Amino acid sequence: MGYPMARNLLRAGHEVALWSNTAEKARQLASEEKGKFCETPRLVAENADCIFLCVGSTEMSQQVILGPDGIIEGARRGTVVVDASTISPSESRKIGQGLHAKGVDFLDAPCTGSTPGAQGGTLTFMVGGDAAVYEKVKPYFDPMGKRLYYCGGPGLGLQAKLSQNLILSNLLIAFNEGMVLATKGGVEPKLMLDILENSAAKSGLISYKAPFVFRRDFQPNFSVKWMHKDIGLMLESGKELSVPLLLTSLTNQIFQAAVSEGHAEEDICSTIKVLEELVGVEVKAQ
Repeated sequence: MGYPMARNLLRAGHEVALWSNTAEKARQLASEEKGKFCETPRLVAENADCIFLCVGSTEMSQQVILGPDGIIEGARRGTVVVDASTISPSESRKIGQGLHAKGVDFLDAPCTGSTPGAQGGTLTFMVGGDAAVYEKVKPYFDPMGKRLYYCGGPGLGLQAKLSQNLILSNLLIAFNEGMVLATKGGVEPKLMLDILENSAAKSGLISYKAPFVFRRDFQPNFSVKWMHKDIGLMLESGKELSVPLLLTSLTNQIFQAAVSEGHAEEDICSTIKVLEELVGVEVKAQ
């Protein structure tokens, strides 16, 4: 996600300092698009007024922002840090407090749209933090996304993102069950999809993912392991807010089964294999 996001900023004419956990990726982008390669997040902060990061987990965000050679060690007073990662809302607030103590502003701005959205600059961002800070850096989002939602104070961008992914992941499991049941009962998958497309069960997620399932293409746009991580964050948030997430708890177990069966690096639509293997059918186009 981060690579094409940074590339879009460069192609929009911005000067961009680059760091990645995989240094060669940052070197390559710096060479191809005339960016500035940096050895550490601290060096990025020393060369930037606004810093975006997109990493895989809460622990990674904490390390990149607050850890040794992290952003906090190089950021000047008045710098803005924008975390586009999907992490724990409560831990994100703590990161923001750590930066605020040094005069550095912070926004949580998780994004949705998967790899194609990052490549095409059509991501949707859900932003939490101070409204004035958001307005200050809003133009920098333009090369990366087409929809920006200001959700309120610190952590609320993440709360919105997790709620969206909660609905998405549960819809996906409902699609898996329905299509496997229809296929096992003898209904041709493409016919079943057409029925869904012309009913109240119509879903943008189903419309997009079904063709990949039918042609057995599970190359990752959004991998099982990252959605499984997000579901864990949803359940943590539900516990903190005393909200029972009954269906999501079951969805979490299905994603765990997919990970255990070796599908962690595949796209989330590969979760259908868990049920297919149990009942001995395959949902594919004839």
